[in-house]
Amino acid sequence: MVDIGLPLPPYFVHVLRAKISQAHALRDVVLRGRKLRAPEAREMGVVDVVCPGAPETAAEALKLAEQLAARKWDGAVYASIRMSMFPDACRAVGIAVESDEEKSRHFASRL
Repeated sequence: MVDIGLPLPPYFVHVLRAKISQAHALRDVVLRGRKLRAPEAREMGVVDVVCPGAPETAAEALKLAEQLAARKWDGAVYASIRMSMFPDACRAVGIAVESDEEKSRHFASRL
């Protein structure tokens, strides 16, 4: 965004911080306008899978969804775990993150 003179919204910076863990890479992307190609983004852990196009991306997403659904996980628990991984990004986009007390109550209710 620096290339076109637009500031980054705070929520987007939080997402970038959550996904780009290498300080020099984050600096290059945010402050120098460095663009990541898909293979490089995969190497850095920004994305999990690289596909040649939109249809393949949709197919990969469906495949992952089917794999997760087959495990019969509790969707609310999975969502809570994901939100715990990226709490600053969640707060920045207005998603309420469960407190430790709420997580403990949920865990206790499953016993």
